[in-house]
Amino acid sequence: MRVACHALRRMRGLPLNLALGLALCLTQAPGIAGAMDFSDPDWPCIQRKVENLSASLMWPAPVTRVALSPEANDLVEALSLRRVSLEEADAHVRAFVERNKQADGQLLGNIFYGVFDNIAETRQRLIAGIARYSRSQIALSSRIEGARVEMAKLSREKSPDFDRIDKLEEQIDWDERIYRDRSQALTYVCETPVLLEKRAYAIAQMLLKHVPD
Repeated sequence: MRVACHALRRMRGLPLNLALGLALCLTQAPGIAGAMDFSDPDWPCIQRKVENLSASLMWPAPVTRVALSPEANDLVEALSLRRVSLEEADAHVRAFVERNKQADGQLLGNIFYGVFDNIAETRQRLIAGIARYSRSQIALSSRIEGARVEMAKLSREKSPDFDRIDKLEEQIDWDERIYRDRSQALTYVCETPVLLEKRAYAIAQMLLKHVPD
C-alpha cells in the first residue's frame, strides 16, 4: 500500500482519469494487492498468508507418534526433499511398502507426520524470510521516494546543485532496478508456501493408498 500511495503522490497534476487508471494498475500488480488486501503489512504476496498447516486435515485417522526405524526415517527424509519429484516420491513409497509388508496405518501415518513436520518447518522459515524481504522492499521504496523529493526540491532552486542532482538520479535508477529485480523474484518466492502445502497433501495421498483396509 505504501508503494501505491507514493505513486499516487507522484501522479499529482495528471488528469483524474489517468491518475485513477495508473493507481488501479498499481493495486493489481503482483505483491502489492496482497499487502493491501490483508491485515499483515509485512506480507507482500497475493496468496493469502496461512501461518500454520493442519496435519489432521491431510491425514484423516488418529496417529500415535512413535520412533521410526532407520529405514522409515530415510523415507521421511526423501519424501521431504523438494528436489525429489512426486513421481520419485511415489516410487520410494511403493518400494518401502513392498519391503515392509507389515506397514499399517500407524506406521504410514507416522511417516506422513515426519514428512509434515519437515515441510511445515521449511515453510515457516520461508514465510519469515518473505516478511523480511517485504520490509527491505518497503525501506527501498521509501529511499527512492526520498531521493525523488530531494531531487525535485533541488531542481526548483535558483542555483541547482547539478552534481547532487546527477548523483540522486543515479541512485534512483540503481535502486529502482534492484526493486524491480526483487519484485520479480518475489513472485516465485510467494508461490513456494502454497507449493509446499500441496506437496504435503500429495505425500499424504500417496501413503494413504497403501493403508490396509
